[in-house]
Amino acid sequence: MPRLSPQSCPVPLTLPVTVPGLKALLLSAVSVSGLMAAPAVAQTSPLVQFLGTIVLDPAFARARDPEGTAADRGNSHYVADAELERARTGDLRDLFSGIASVSVGGAIPIAQKIFVNGIDMLNLAVVMDGVSQNNRLFHHISANAFDPGLLRFVRVDAGAAPADLGPHAMAGAVVMETVDPVDFLDPDARFGGDVRLSFDSNGQTWGRAATLAGRMGALEWLAYARRATGDDYRDGAGDLVAGSAAALDTGLVKLAFHGDNGHRFELSAQSMEDNALRPYRANIGSVGRPDPLRLYETRRRTFAFTYENTQASGYWDPRLTLGLSDVTVAVDQPFDPALSPSLGENRTYSGSFQNTFHLSPDDTIVAGIDYYDRRSQYSDRATRPIVESARNWGLFAQARLEPGQAWSLSFGARWDRQDFVGTNGWEESFSGLSSNLSVSYQATDALRLRGGISSVFGGVALEDNFIFNPGWDYTGMRASRADNVTLGFDWEQQSLRLDGEVFMTRLNDVRLSSYAANATGDAESRGFNLGMGFGWDNGFLRASYAYSQIRVNGAPTDSYSALDLGAPLGGVIALEAQHRPWGGDLVIGGSVEAALAYDGLGVDSDQSLPGYTVFNLFMEYEPPSIPGMVLRAEVNNVFDTRYADRSTYGGDYASVTPLYEPGRSFALTASMRF
Repeated sequence: MPRLSPQSCPVPLTLPVTVPGLKALLLSAVSVSGLMAAPAVAQTSPLVQFLGTIVLDPAFARARDPEGTAADRGNSHYVADAELERARTGDLRDLFSGIASVSVGGAIPIAQKIFVNGIDMLNLAVVMDGVSQNNRLFHHISANAFDPGLLRFVRVDAGAAPADLGPHAMAGAVVMETVDPVDFLDPDARFGGDVRLSFDSNGQTWGRAATLAGRMGALEWLAYARRATGDDYRDGAGDLVAGSAAALDTGLVKLAFHGDNGHRFELSAQSMEDNALRPYRANIGSVGRPDPLRLYETRRRTFAFTYENTQASGYWDPRLTLGLSDVTVAVDQPFDPALSPSLGENRTYSGSFQNTFHLSPDDTIVAGIDYYDRRSQYSDRATRPIVESARNWGLFAQARLEPGQAWSLSFGARWDRQDFVGTNGWEESFSGLSSNLSVSYQATDALRLRGGISSVFGGVALEDNFIFNPGWDYTGMRASRADNVTLGFDWEQQSLRLDGEVFMTRLNDVRLSSYAANATGDAESRGFNLGMGFGWDNGFLRASYAYSQIRVNGAPTDSYSALDLGAPLGGVIALEAQHRPWGGDLVIGGSVEAALAYDGLGVDSDQSLPGYTVFNLFMEYEPPSIPGMVLRAEVNNVFDTRYADRSTYGGDYASVTPLYEPGRSFALTASMRF
């Protein structure tokens, strides 16, 4: 099966795809290199398939985005195929480790939260296979834990987001797609797949995963399953992190009918379960006293149905998506067994219909309607179900135009009406208009300037269901709104690329977590991002630096005051490098994760956030005598640094023991594609 390598890649590995028409150039170049035989080319993935180590830059992931060259993608971050491959037996932190402006804290999968430019993921639209995901659950765990092993595409839109991404994209969006059957099938093959086995010494964690795919005429199918089990790991000081043992089960089933005339119907179902003893507050090691571990039983499910015509053109190019996202958590209550278990559930039914009007090969307008019905519920043995719910209808249109050879323009608007019902039966309707504008300009052959601005209606978010209070007073509740501004550049000269941007995101009238009262507040994150990439024949080097400072109600904040809004991050560094000596079957590489010491905190914190630097090394080998096999060895946290990720809660309090990341570990992975 063909795969991209430095020898077969006809363009620099750090090539950005922001110039109008450059995506077509990439496709043409890849075709010349003989890669058009890949089965994904004939259907949904025009450039690559996942196989072993793919030495690629995110430019290729961008090229697979149908709107990758649009002005509204100027501030988007794409997870490279090599990063997806490395994260397949890992977690969200592994997935985003190469992007400094995207931080993942929490150390264990159920507690991991994503922060984009310092803003909590709760304030972004989260979309999986076109289906809107739940955005809130128990404040000690994440409502959006995902398995990287089942992902084929990941994009993060930071700041101004287009109108066709869905409602309430206040600070941007996270867009993900699951693997397709054609990602594992040769052009004429009827059956394929891969198997993976991994072991990590720190925690004695075993991972097992398998993917099977096939086609029968126009019918395609895929089944994926993964299981990870182990013991508690130790941090860099050698201390056991209680409640950190792996206990993860995930699965995906997908069926698709792809007719010769381009009509494609796709149905998928995925599940993720993590049932194990965790810290009493799952995202914190301890607070002042050694509370007992307690059982967290978590389950998330997503169902998606999509129709599209892959051969459509002109003024009729429709797409229909229907879905369900459901997250349930049952939490043991050791201090009050009469209440145990406490049960929280978030469920979202959603749908959208849109049509793309192709005005020309480079100019389009997307218009449509979307809907969600979201319900959040809490109950225990002594409490009747307490519910908040909301329904939202949205109308949207987004234009993506290239008015001149050097210009790219994207602008759009959406109108949303939300019907909200509170815990005490209080009802109110909110409505508002959202708008966005993004522009990019090719100033010289090497330099492109870009900028974006948006004002977004956020409605009223459903609150954390574990603090639901039937006595809340909703009088005076207002819909939230966000404003975003970004200004940046991309510079490319041969194999060197530099990029940077300044940003500001302001959140207004956002609900704040409190059992005592229904409160709202404002938050603002300001900062900048810098990036560098350099490619050579057999490898690449990529580095990024992100700085953000968040303020709540106009003042510097600590991690508690910023809860559900963002996190005090300061400066974060990510660096990746890899090389294939002599262009052979061996790949060596490493990465650096670092954060600078940060003391720009609120008055409620009693200590600064310490800096840290973590080194990771890896080596991969593809035995030429066994096609499809990849063997990988890693040494993570080489110098056994004791640290909590910068976006992990509680590091700014002396009374809090945060969830520390694993200390030094040795990991082995074997994968076989057939």
